[in-house]
Amino acid sequence: MADLDTPAPTDTATGAREPYRVLARKYRPTGFDGLIGQEALVRTLSNAIASGRLAHAFVLTGVRGIGKTTTARIIARALNCVGPDGTGGPTTEPCGVCPHCKAIAEDRHVDVLEMDAASRTGVDDIRELIEGVRYRPTSARFKIYIIDEVHMLSRNAFNALLKTLEEPPEHVKFVFATTEIRKVPVTVLSRCQRFDLRRIDTETLAAHFKAICGKEGVTASDGALAMIARAADGSVRDGLSLLDQAIAHGGAETGVSEDQVRGMLGLADRTRVFDLLAAVLGGDAKGALDQLAEQYAAGADPAVVLEDLLELTHWLTRVKVTPDAAAAPGIPEAEKVRGTDMAGRLAMPVLTRAWQMLLKGLGECRVAPSPLQAAEMLLIRLAYAADLPTPEEALKSLRGEGPASAPAPAASATPATPAP
Repeated sequence: MADLDTPAPTDTATGAREPYRVLARKYRPTGFDGLIGQEALVRTLSNAIASGRLAHAFVLTGVRGIGKTTTARIIARALNCVGPDGTGGPTTEPCGVCPHCKAIAEDRHVDVLEMDAASRTGVDDIRELIEGVRYRPTSARFKIYIIDEVHMLSRNAFNALLKTLEEPPEHVKFVFATTEIRKVPVTVLSRCQRFDLRRIDTETLAAHFKAICGKEGVTASDGALAMIARAADGSVRDGLSLLDQAIAHGGAETGVSEDQVRGMLGLADRTRVFDLLAAVLGGDAKGALDQLAEQYAAGADPAVVLEDLLELTHWLTRVKVTPDAAAAPGIPEAEKVRGTDMAGRLAMPVLTRAWQMLLKGLGECRVAPSPLQAAEMLLIRLAYAADLPTPEEALKSLRGEGPASAPAPAASATPATPAP
């Protein structure tokens, strides 16, 4: 990957720089060792190539931007690489310098055909593909067919492909990629080796982004990279696109800071999210509305604020059930301490009720003419619901076992006002 890690060269004749390549393309892996967070897939494919136990068809599935098409191209390079001297066989470490490796990397190899099933869904397109299967490769060892978004093929197209997929010529390999594996017929899946590319955890993504920032000469705080990694939701490509945007937003000299990323993504300050949840679950409606107004004035999206509250409520519930959840990597120490304290103070019925109300209110916020008004009404409902007894307490009151009491207020940055 040395050619991808160096800055864009300058044309010495004209003084002009080559067109900028986005980070997602510039740092696209060219070998199995560059695939992060996919150890099981890399181990299986590497062992299969090393032992010569190669299937004739593979299906790669996973969320967007996780590396499905990239993996398919790496497989094509690994199977067709001949080494620098032109005498090598299939390898787990493509050389990157032989004609086949270069041609595949530049998307111009005549024996590696990529097809976008989203735009070529019909049976005629598959028949054209099948017609070419019987011909041997022009120059490569294998003819590789990469079909992206394979689930978009029509039923007739899948049926037309079945026979060839079951008994393809020895010189043909199929690699399918899809984000919706359930839409692929079982008759197709049974003829392929399936690999599930899993989401990349936040800690691994943040470390990957930090390494890229170092190569780019960009200063980025760990907190900012953690925010980008969380927003990427396990997708490397999405995260690199956000990192690209953050670098452009702050400038190479300024670097990437937490405040900048928070403003770019429309996120609320994490401390403010804790304060807001503590206010609503403590019954402080006015304080909650004031905090929401401050965050809105600072540029936070009301829907994103509610999403943050929803995520925090879920995390607190997990901490209450499984205390080890507070020790997950990537969580600042201050959040661990405050989260553990809040989870201990709040009853499980209170947390589950808040989750249900937030989930419903988030949907209302997204369809309301004024998202801010919808968010305010939700916070008011949450604050007043905090004074309501839980079903268990109400039942005890009806049985005369004791008065129904409001749940204990959440831990707040300021002392909670005692209930009258």
